[in-house]
Amino acid sequence: MATGPNPGPVRRDEAREAGLTLIEVAVTLALLAVVTALALPTWHHWLARQELANRAQTLATALERARTEAIKRGHRVNLCKSTDASTCADDGEWTRGWIVHADPGSEGRPLDGEPPIAWDPPAVASITVGGNRPVEDYVSFTPLGEPRRLSGALQMGTFRVCRPGQDALEVVLAATGRVRTVRTRDRCP
Repeated sequence: MATGPNPGPVRRDEAREAGLTLIEVAVTLALLAVVTALALPTWHHWLARQELANRAQTLATALERARTEAIKRGHRVNLCKSTDASTCADDGEWTRGWIVHADPGSEGRPLDGEPPIAWDPPAVASITVGGNRPVEDYVSFTPLGEPRRLSGALQMGTFRVCRPGQDALEVVLAATGRVRTVRTRDRCP
């Protein structure tokens, strides 16, 4: 009775193709550990830089929204520091958050009982946001979209967004009301 050709004994090379040796697995794991160890600090640095850029963009967007709302509504709209998402804070940094609110009476504060147009919560714990003298407390836009202090004086300035170990970002408010974000070479403390 013929059953076909006998494959014969299994050669050692054929048996080896079925899996990996312990040495191959160990080398692969060692290479993976080295690549991970090299990439992890870079990943954390990239993530910190992205969080910083996101905060600067959030502030720039809030300024642009306040300007747009002032033009659309036909009266002043302000951006001010806020810790409770409903009133303007007189002291502290912009780090704690801010609101955009309507100000038809040019009083520099939100109307009683009226919710803000927009609110941005505090920044990530290690990110700070501060404005120079003209924009230290608030930014107010007229119905023409011009940044003007409540006294009528021209208002333009620079916000500095910082995180330790990163290069600072600046959000610049021009006299025309335009906003731009600038990456600096100044290292944050």
